Amino acid sequence: MSSLTDRIAAILPGAVVGRKPTIPVVRLNGAIGISVGLRPGLSLASVAPLLERAFSYPRASAVAIAINSPGGSPVQSQLIHTRIRALADEKKIPVFAFCEDAAASGGYLIACAADEIFADASSIVGSIGVVSSGFGFHELISRYGIERRLYTTGEAKAILDPFQPEKAEDVARLRKLQERVFDAFKQLVRDRRGARLPQDLDHELFSGAFWAGEDAKALGLIDEIGDMRSVLRARFGKKLRLRPIQAQRPGLIAQFMRQPPGAGEMRSLIDPREALATLEERALWSRLGL
Repeated sequence: MSSLTDRIAAILPGAVVGRKPTIPVVRLNGAIGISVGLRPGLSLASVAPLLERAFSYPRASAVAIAINSPGGSPVQSQLIHTRIRALADEKKIPVFAFCEDAAASGGYLIACAADEIFADASSIVGSIGVVSSGFGFHELISRYGIERRLYTTGEAKAILDPFQPEKAEDVARLRKLQERVFDAFKQLVRDRRGARLPQDLDHELFSGAFWAGEDAKALGLIDEIGDMRSVLRARFGKKLRLRPIQAQRPGLIAQFMRQPPGAGEMRSLIDPREALATLEERALWSRLGL
């Protein structure tokens, strides 16, 4: 809840109530589009209310976005990026992104929504690329005499089924899709970073590699090394106030209504869906060495 001064200042002219520069802070932590247990993954649905409140904060001098994400869904990354830019343009408020442990892949895509990007010297930044992964179980089930029965109404409906041998035409179709997504990612980075990117290093920048903060700065992926408090105090003065924008917790009735069917029944100690989501998120962090 905002302070009494903030509430009074929202309805009275600035000359009546002395105000210090105030910057709302939105924290984006975790994998994008991957929900683990009761912790929702980053998505437009979970982030939009926080962004709306941040950009509607009375007389905000800017909005700060703290990012700590290994990436995830390209669609949700793009949706969050687009919403940040739409609100920034509508409210005419500058946006500063601060990379923490990592702003990689979709996390970096979101960071590009900011007017300026900052990182710690040890932050991991970049990983501009598209990845798909899976397993092949057809030899395993054959070894144990398991017969795979699959019925579809389209020849491409079961593309890359993990229980069938991989087909070259299926891989080619997947790679074409990846190239489409990759091209959109590259164009977004070029549009947002502009002349700050070296013109002769496209192959390195868009190789899927990632870098520590200083190297990311040299490549134009970020603007400066620095932490949020120090950077913003230097920019807006030592009397600056940072206002974290917190998610509003649903009431007990809302939480009960959101539970899936059977949630109140006796469940096994390990939920397979939650375990898989946890492994998927862990894999995203592990590829960065974190």
